[in-house]
This record gives sequence, C-alpha cells and structure tokens, in this order.
Amino acid sequence: MTWLKTGQVRTEQVFCLTDLTPEQAGADRLLALNRDHWRIKNGLHWVRDVTFDEDRCQVRKGHGPQVLACLRNAVIGLLRVIRQPRQSIAGAIRHFAAHPDQALELVLS
Repeated sequence: MTWLKTGQVRTEQVFCLTDLTPEQAGADRLLALNRDHWRIKNGLHWVRDVTFDEDRCQVRKGHGPQVLACLRNAVIGLLRVIRQPRQSIAGAIRHFAAHPDQALELVLS
C-alpha cells in the first residue's frame, strides 16, 4: 500500500474467512470481492447513513423502516442519474431543497 500524501510504501497482511475453495480464492479474486463489498457499502450505505442521517430515524414499527429505506434508495438512484458530474449527492439534495419545483418536475416527468 502506498500512502498518497507521503508516498510511504507499507506492506499489509490480511486474513479472511471464505467458503471458496483454494482454487477459487486467489488473491485477485478475494481483492475483487472485497472491493465490490466496500464499493456497495461506500456508495449506498454511507450516503444513507451520512447524507440522509438514517441512523437517527425514529421510525421503527411495521413496514415504515423498509418503506423509508426504499424511498431513500430511489432518491439516491435518481440523483445519481440526473446530477451534474462533479456534484455530490448532498449538493444535489441541497439544490432540490432550494428548488422544490424542479424536484417535483423531475419526479413527474
């Protein structure tokens, strides 16, 4: 691993458990699986946790939590499609909060 700020090179040894056979569990395959996991975690769950502050939501009964999670996922997906290339999800949310007419037009189109 090379630290971008300092250029320092460091070797790291990682252990993991898997149900893959030794033939299936090559280093490249395990690295790809791990990166895919974190890409999903960072791309969706982090946005839900931080941008939407999902952890502080007090809806806990019935189907409410699942419905809200689905709505958040739909909003994140929609914003990823329509936002400007350099605009963050949080920036797009702030934009549409200031321009609710544009948000409504987007949803209805």
